[in-house]
This record gives sequence, C-alpha cells and structure tokens, in this order.
Amino acid sequence: MDNERVREFCLSLPHTSEGVNWGHHLVFWVGDKAIGGKMFALIHLDGAGTGVLWFHCGAERYPELLETEGIIPSPYMAKAYWVTVERWDVMRQRDFEDELRRAHALIYEKLPKRTKAVLAMPDKERYKIIRERKKVLAAKEKKK
Repeated sequence: MDNERVREFCLSLPHTSEGVNWGHHLVFWVGDKAIGGKMFALIHLDGAGTGVLWFHCGAERYPELLETEGIIPSPYMAKAYWVTVERWDVMRQRDFEDELRRAHALIYEKLPKRTKAVLAMPDKERYKIIRERKKVLAAKEKKK
C-alpha cells in the first residue's frame, strides 16, 4: 500500500472528497466539508510526521487495532478513536481497504441529517449546493 493507492481507494467510496489541511495532510471526507462532511482518514503528503496513514476505527475496533505492532493511537485524535499506521507493511492491502471502508461507514453514520439529505440529492443539485456553500464560506473568510 502507498499514498496513491490509499487516495485511489478512498475516492472510490461514495460521497468522498479530499482536501489539504494543516499544510501537509491529504484529508478524506465523507461529504464535502462545506456542507458538514466529516473526515475519516488522512495521509501525509510530505512523508514527515507521525505514521503514514491515520483513520477513524470506532470504539469497538480501537483496542483490537492497538494490539497490532505498528499501529498506535493518533496524536490529538485518539479520544475520537483514531489510529495511526506507522508504516505500510503493517497490514495487507485488503486489510487497509477493509479498515478504510469501515472508517467511511462509521463516519457516514455520524453525519447530521441535513448533510445526509444533501448527499442523497442527484449529483447536479448536490454540486450546486456545495458550490454555493463554498462561495458563502469564502466570502465570510474574506471579511475576517
């Protein structure tokens, strides 16, 4: 597994978007951030920092994953049941995909009703709402 394979897989999941946050993290969101989407995984773009992949695993899976050598609690996000994979050889590709699919599903279930309603809309309507919301957010940011 590597960054490009993770990116390709994550973007194949329904309603996934990506964005760069904190300068060097590629963050994968269930639903666009502009409409209340939530992140479910991230990778480092520059290879620096802790681990190669961070993802949400939920309360039930969290202690089990921490028993695996090379998986540690995610700095700053462990309380929300996120883990960090320290290197790519910790799991097989299929296991990474299963964990990312599970993270996506767990986060989707936590989305607000209004966000799920937007995600259920036809693509054209959904993209229009997201575009409009991004314009509003950009205008607010400009005023600051």
